[in-house]
Amino acid sequence: MNKIHYLKGDAVYPQAKGNIIIAHICNDIGVWGRGFVVALSARWIAPEIEYLIWRKEGNDFSLGNVQFVKVTTAVTVANMIAQHDIISKNGVPPIRYDALEICLEKITQRAVELEASIHMPRIGSGFAGGSWKVIEDIILKAIISKYIEVYIYDL
Repeated sequence: MNKIHYLKGDAVYPQAKGNIIIAHICNDIGVWGRGFVVALSARWIAPEIEYLIWRKEGNDFSLGNVQFVKVTTAVTVANMIAQHDIISKNGVPPIRYDALEICLEKITQRAVELEASIHMPRIGSGFAGGSWKVIEDIILKAIISKYIEVYIYDL
């Protein structure tokens, strides 16, 4: 079985050749502006614009869904809705692990179709409040078990 590749760097500047999917977590209330998305928008504005349009139109804008936005001929950004709201409530962080697993399964399918590797920051463990160990286990189950290369970036 493959393993997760941990790299120093920025996920908006993927360190690989070929087709690439950059995955990140979005919330289900249509707020964009903190964390990884700041760097993402600084590099490519299309993922933000498409996310806001998606929210406004409401088509499948819910937990567990993914929006794929092509930003170059080789790079696609995956806006994954796997966070409920933006703040913890009653001690429950915004991350939704079940939605994340569903999103990652959809991204894995797309990666197979595109023969792409998947790149991401440590999704869900920042403002979303998730446990990296739990998230890492979900990545192993949803992606690595399908023999897709995964790169996790730490700044």
